[in-house]
Order: sequence, then C-alpha cells, then structure tokens
Amino acid sequence: MAVVSIEELAATLQRGQAIAGLDLGTKTIGISVSDLGRRFATPREVIRRVKFGLDAQALVAMAEKEKILAFVIGLPINMDGSEGPRAQATRAFVRNMEQKTALPFVYWDERLSTVAAERVLIEMDVSRKKRADRIDSAAASFILQGALDRLLSLANAVPPAAAD
Repeated sequence: MAVVSIEELAATLQRGQAIAGLDLGTKTIGISVSDLGRRFATPREVIRRVKFGLDAQALVAMAEKEKILAFVIGLPINMDGSEGPRAQATRAFVRNMEQKTALPFVYWDERLSTVAAERVLIEMDVSRKKRADRIDSAAASFILQGALDRLLSLANAVPPAAAD
C-alpha cells in the first residue's frame, strides 16, 4: 500500500488493531508496537540491518507475528524543517517496502526523538552499553507514542456542527 497521512490512517483503523513505530538507523531498525487499544507504545527488539531484502523479511515477519496493521516511521527532518540525506534514505526505504508489504506507512516527524529517548534511559540509570542497545527501540516508542496520541485526539475530535 502507499504512504498515508495520520488522518487517513485514523479513518481506516478499527478497534483492536495494533500499529508499529519504526526508527530507521544505518545499523538497526528500532521497533515499537502499540497495544490493541492503541494507547501505549512498547519497545521491541531491534532488527540488525544486513541488506534490504533480509531487513524487509524480518520487518514483515514481525508485522505478521504482532498482527500489525500499519507502520509509523520516523522521518528525520532537520531542525530548520528541510530534508537531508537521512530523510531521503527513509523515503527510499519506504518506497522499497511498498514492494514487500501491503501495509500502509505513515511518516512521522522524529525531530529530537532520539534525544528524548536517551534522556529517559539516563534518568532510568541505564548503563551506557545498554543504552546503545536500546536507544533505537526507545526512539521508535517516542515516534509511535506521538502518533498514538494524535490518533486519540482525532478519535475524540467533535465534528463541526452543520450550518443551518
């Protein structure tokens, strides 16, 4: 399937369907999965990147196992709002994934998600070595939690009253 907006995703999801958050790195893919009520993002084990075909297989297998209905992928936008090489690489990854799965992808601005994830891990007194192993999935959780919060606000939005 194609890339959709968070609003389009909200219109298609039904109760009891999980979505996954992805933080695409050069060496790993951080993963987070929502609960079925789509309230909480929970980090999962990272996928160690090898080459695209194997990475895609691992991601599709995880989606099938977790019964994922969509992916929210962090888009690394620069602080000035421009897109650099990492954003282009993320878009290329999604274009290639469209050949491997029918699940939709939503781009999510991931600015400062890794910084926020690292701060939380430091506050939890996680050692530097363990932080390195967990940072990508923690960042994926921040990305996914932002999207889940937006989905909740869309679900709770009251449609404007019809004009008389």
